[in-house]
Amino acid sequence: MSRVRSTIAEFVAFTFIGYFTIGLALAVLPFFIYHDLGFSTMTAGVVISLQYITTFLFRGYAGSIVDKQGPKPAVIMGMIGFGVSGALLVVAYFLKGIPALSLSLLIVTRLTTGFAEGMIGASPINWAILAVGDEHTSKAISYNGIGSYGALAIGAPFGAILHHNFGMSTMAGLIMICGIVGYYYARGKTPLKSTSTAPRQPFMDVFKTVTPFGVCLALGGLGFGTISTFITLYYSQLGWQGAVMCLSTFSISFILGRLFFEDYINRYGGMKTAIFCLLTEAIGLAILWQAYSPHIALVGACIAGFGFSLVFPALGVEAVKLVPASNKGAALGGYGLFIDLSLGITGPLVGLVESTFGMGHIFMFSMVMVFTGFIIAVLINYWQHKGEIPVR
Repeated sequence: MSRVRSTIAEFVAFTFIGYFTIGLALAVLPFFIYHDLGFSTMTAGVVISLQYITTFLFRGYAGSIVDKQGPKPAVIMGMIGFGVSGALLVVAYFLKGIPALSLSLLIVTRLTTGFAEGMIGASPINWAILAVGDEHTSKAISYNGIGSYGALAIGAPFGAILHHNFGMSTMAGLIMICGIVGYYYARGKTPLKSTSTAPRQPFMDVFKTVTPFGVCLALGGLGFGTISTFITLYYSQLGWQGAVMCLSTFSISFILGRLFFEDYINRYGGMKTAIFCLLTEAIGLAILWQAYSPHIALVGACIAGFGFSLVFPALGVEAVKLVPASNKGAALGGYGLFIDLSLGITGPLVGLVESTFGMGHIFMFSMVMVFTGFIIAVLINYWQHKGEIPVR
């Protein structure tokens, strides 16, 4: 089992590198756009969320590459994208004296980052599954999530520290270096490709199959998106210290949930696990909404992080079961589109809630969305038992 884990970790490293670069900019760019360039929180939210447009567009393309050529080409293209985004971010920083031009370059940067994320989103998972076998699918998905959100947990506070002490150009330079390191690491790995002879389904057919599970994932992702994008502004408006600690608490709780409870998916089933997790996440967001001190907010973030921890793998295992092996790359890519969509709309949607109702309502809104995901998951589980959704 330790060999399986170490093999999975070799490929999850690509996910970690990619999401570490994303995390570096996550807590810094909204602050930079709002305070340094002088644009609104709504503008900051829209620019941050633009990344997920290209991620959404390229997830399916990456899945097609994985199924036809193997994951290696997709990972290499993703790492090139991260390196280019870092270089563009350096230029955008030095153009901050011309806010409109700097913002325009930030838009291009976010779109490039989105392309890179789209290419590595499901590719390392597929690479790991090809290396260790289908029976370890849930473990590969879980460990990949630890890599992504663990990288965000480390990258977000580290990016904020770099920005505070050395300036944004240093943080942007590190993003560029990470892309270069990831590129050469991928070049040295053995290429793997599915040997399944089953006919491939069209991507849209696969996408329709995974959609019910993806909708639940998207609604669950709104909680994470709200915390990661707005927690610094939320704390700042309330006059609290420790926004980075809150984000880190959420992420650490998430990682611990993945590490110690991943086997619950195989033990109790993906749907039951997802139902429990979505309800737990909603409770954590409710505590954040009602928090009257940063200490209470930490408790809410901890519970929300634990709740969100198994949502992606629990629903993902159920979704992948419904497609042939020759379409697993497309299935994971299509399923992953929903978290991209979720994170993509979180910025403008929650920004609109903040502009209309005030900062104090953003966690109430995300709580309602996550609870809606919980209700849909309960319905899917009910329909599965009635045979209205096939189960393999």
